[in-house]
Amino acid sequence: MSEEYGNNIVSVLDDEGNEHQFEILDAIETDDGRYVALLPIYDEAEQAIEDDGELVILEVVNDEGEDLLVPIEDDEVFEEIADVFQERLADYYEINEIEESDTPLS
Repeated sequence: MSEEYGNNIVSVLDDEGNEHQFEILDAIETDDGRYVALLPIYDEAEQAIEDDGELVILEVVNDEGEDLLVPIEDDEVFEEIADVFQERLADYYEINEIEESDTPLS
């Protein structure tokens, strides 16, 4: 599902087999697992301007020696991890609070 292109760039395949590139902004490891905060990379400037700027937060799982990026299934775990990333990245990026009515970023 994920193929590493460089130190901070990964490619992720969606359910339809479409490839999307992301920059890894941060990574954390907890007792429950490993997680990454990603920002989409676009081929065209217009796409980047139209982007809503939301982080994509995924779990890193190891499958037969290969690291894969997968959605976080548990909403409570997602919220906890999203809060940690928001706190850690707030000093470097302008991050708006996620409202309760927003859907999960995974």
